[in-house]
Amino acid sequence: MRDIDELRELRDFDTGAPPLDEETRRRARDRLLTAVHGTAPRVRPPRRPVLRIALTAGLAAAVAAGVLVAVRNDSGAGAGAGAGTHRTAKPPATSAPAMRDVSAQTVLRGAAAYAREHERTASPRDDQYIYTKEIIKETDQQTGVTKSYVDENWHSVDGSRRSWVMEIGKGWWSPPLKKGESSWPPRDWGTLRKLPTDPERLILSITNEYGGRKTSLDELSDQDWSNVHFSLAGLLKLVPVMPAGLRPAAYEALGMVPGVTAVPGQKDAKGRIGVAITYDDPTLPKGSVGFGGYFVFDPLTYEFLGFRDIRTSGDGAAMKTYTQLSYLDSWAVVDRVKERP
Repeated sequence: MRDIDELRELRDFDTGAPPLDEETRRRARDRLLTAVHGTAPRVRPPRRPVLRIALTAGLAAAVAAGVLVAVRNDSGAGAGAGAGTHRTAKPPATSAPAMRDVSAQTVLRGAAAYAREHERTASPRDDQYIYTKEIIKETDQQTGVTKSYVDENWHSVDGSRRSWVMEIGKGWWSPPLKKGESSWPPRDWGTLRKLPTDPERLILSITNEYGGRKTSLDELSDQDWSNVHFSLAGLLKLVPVMPAGLRPAAYEALGMVPGVTAVPGQKDAKGRIGVAITYDDPTLPKGSVGFGGYFVFDPLTYEFLGFRDIRTSGDGAAMKTYTQLSYLDSWAVVDRVKERP
């Protein structure tokens, strides 16, 4: 149960618990992404689960480690085996002031429509790698000093080979999943392709991984919705390339979560002013900030621009807080780890 305790600590570190140092965050992220679940019985989640560790879906806490990883709005190719009928999104707005009031649902439906129209497709082989180049700019909130980082990652397509991952300029080898292992969000193409591309079915499939067997969104509790948001945010943040239709479905599913809100006037890493989507989690103490940060979109086209989040390092009087802006610069399918396109 140690991993579950660490998951709670990671998620709640912004709610008054002592913040974790950088090395602890990195080790927890790497270990929990590849946690072995073997043939352990399915575990019912505690009252305040962060992510559910189970045989078929060890929902990893990398997304709770407080380190931001950017994703693009493009998806990969291949309709999922579990794909259903798309909920058709309304076309994005073509003319509106950047600071206009707009609902989160409108933004996310527009983002889904934009992604479906502009998504790049890919058909990677199991022995290949997904290469991503991410740009991160973070500003020390006390000194105002801004530093930029370039993170390059090579993720094994089928998860059978070690991957090279970076966070804030630091890189390490991530070992492949072993037999019986799994993680959330899934990285291997085969598992991603099986996720539903109908937003409602996607929500229910995520909920069922937490131990419930819900057949309708009306059955979901506040805790269920909190888990769904946490999982969708992790999928959108940590998986830069997806099979066709999955990213639009995730955007639309995020728009169905009660408590998601639109915040105008948010700046991205390139200085553009957009509208951001964030989440007010009713299961957390008032004033606490849950995982998810801000997803920033163009206010006219609803193209995804990048992420805005907060990162902390150090402890006590030595603790530093950073505002972090990031985006995906490029991605490609390559044959070898460390090979650039």
